Amino acid sequence: MADHLEATVTLPSDPASVSAARRYVAGVLTDWGLPSDAEAADTVRLIVSELATNAVQHTFGQSPTFTVDVQLEHEEELRIGVTDSHPRWPKRLPAAVQQDNGRGMVIIRWLAAECGGRLSVAPTADGGKTVWIALPWTAPVQSG
Repeated sequence: MADHLEATVTLPSDPASVSAARRYVAGVLTDWGLPSDAEAADTVRLIVSELATNAVQHTFGQSPTFTVDVQLEHEEELRIGVTDSHPRWPKRLPAAVQQDNGRGMVIIRWLAAECGGRLSVAPTADGGKTVWIALPWTAPVQSG
């Protein structure tokens, strides 16, 4: 088995792309050996949905596309990154009970921590950013 597996997809910054990103990542993880009905698969789908939604909603039309990168390092760590070209980094907003949005980063951080993972944000060369989630990988990796 390779020490590094990677898959990537670039999608238009459109609400319909959120479900496309979620399906893409779910398919990649299934191909790599994570059962689609595993709790970890549900967690990853939710994280990808939140990250993709942020890339669509909070770039205010200034990022025509976003890219989802999925990486598996040494069969131990799964990394998922969502990159957009908007310069503003995500903010953790106070989540009021009545608030309909603004809780995505809180949810993502909580889910990552709950799984023993972490969240980070890195700048891109073009002035945008990538929001990365790193999670432990627990499934046997499929070869081929």
